[in-house]
Amino acid sequence: MRRYGLLGFPLSHSFSADYFANKFDLEGIDATYQNFDLPSIDLLPTLLKEHPDLAGLNVTIPYKQAVISYLDALDKETEAIGAVNVIHFQRDSKGRAFLTGYNSDLVGFRESIRPLIEQLKGRLRTTGVQQPQKLKALILGTGGASKAVCYGLHQLDIDTLFVSRSSHSGGVVYDQLTPFYYSDYQIIVNTTPLGMFPNVDSFPPLDYNMIGTGHLLFDAVYNPLKTRFLEYGEERGALIENGLDMLYRQAEAAWNIWNA
Repeated sequence: MRRYGLLGFPLSHSFSADYFANKFDLEGIDATYQNFDLPSIDLLPTLLKEHPDLAGLNVTIPYKQAVISYLDALDKETEAIGAVNVIHFQRDSKGRAFLTGYNSDLVGFRESIRPLIEQLKGRLRTTGVQQPQKLKALILGTGGASKAVCYGLHQLDIDTLFVSRSSHSGGVVYDQLTPFYYSDYQIIVNTTPLGMFPNVDSFPPLDYNMIGTGHLLFDAVYNPLKTRFLEYGEERGALIENGLDMLYRQAEAAWNIWNA
């Protein structure tokens, strides 16, 4: 029996475990999937020794970047992104594993937001307002997920700007978001855990009165399905989307990577 799992901390709620358990059951796949709730990434080598039957891992918060130093290789796109959420195992005749890092968040996010961008363009064409030459996106957060989001948006020919609570190179802090930014950036993507269960009353500190029908709000959070961030956007007429479709897409991409 093949063993797969999810690496992160804390793992109080896991989409992946339920998803793959259902997949294995429905498709008659002889495999199991479990959560590996590691309080420190330094415990990864011990985990690998204790489970020599591991065939693949997903990686989530907070280890998407820290795990890289424990891997033998990265695929080209993942190296450019700088964050890993899938580990492929290739074992030699002695059972030793060669670990390669991939990022399925990229395809999951890109293909989930692609049709919504077309909807947004359609909205903008019908408003009678002068259309921007190029769409722009604010990316909330600077963690591992934000890097895949940024890479995917660039592939869709959308300029990006990072927004966070603290000052950093190449971005702005929330307090610097003047009305100009809300008019010049039509897409806002939340890659932070703000609003995620159980902290459902938290939300990114934006001026939601500046958001309207010419905006698209995308939340990588999928539990709950409609966060405060999305609720406030919907109330003001924005297009909204949660991270559930992205999660399904990235999970299937991970399965394809493990079985390539």
